[in-house]
Amino acid sequence: MCELRPQLATRAGICLLMADIEPLKPSNTGWLVADVVPDTFAFGWTRTEVDPALIALLADPQWQPYVVFPGEGLAEGRVITQTLLADTGDKTKGGKRPLFVLLDATWPEARKMFRKSPCLDHLPVLSLQNEQLSNYRLRRSRRDDHFCTSEVAALCMALAGEVHVAETLAAYLDVFTHHYLQAKNQQPADLDDAAHQLLRSLRVGVQGMDPGSSPG
Repeated sequence: MCELRPQLATRAGICLLMADIEPLKPSNTGWLVADVVPDTFAFGWTRTEVDPALIALLADPQWQPYVVFPGEGLAEGRVITQTLLADTGDKTKGGKRPLFVLLDATWPEARKMFRKSPCLDHLPVLSLQNEQLSNYRLRRSRRDDHFCTSEVAALCMALAGEVHVAETLAAYLDVFTHHYLQAKNQQPADLDDAAHQLLRSLRVGVQGMDPGSSPG
């Protein structure tokens, strides 16, 4: 996978709050986000301690953090919908950079993390309203609308206007999934399948852009 890693420039950033054993799971997709998005920050989560570096990041004036989490049951004034984020995109670009805070965990763990993280209480919550179904095949979920971390990051990047980054994240996840499942079945990866071809075409698209242009 290392030689397939896309290298993109992004304006938006990603902050991963990772449950205790999440980084150790071979099916974790947070590292895929870190491969694609240069400004990816990762912190381990515990209920009793908060990393001072996380507090400093959330207070950094260059960033506008959004906690990505369902908005049901939250105060109406705190919830930002994807439509509202898109409508204010131009203003955001003229000021702070969007920083999407993702809870990298299983759904039950993510709910606990959200409830027991006072450091996030002052931040707006981005509630994704998406009709597509998850394509993630490496873990089982009871609901098809529960997305893996890489899929959520791709949705956020698209909302921030970085469509090429979102497409690259999606293609990179498909390639990783193919490699993972082939290795699990002790089979070689097909480096010329549709997923690999798409990822290569997206990388070529970036290399062919004008130096002053943005992939977003």
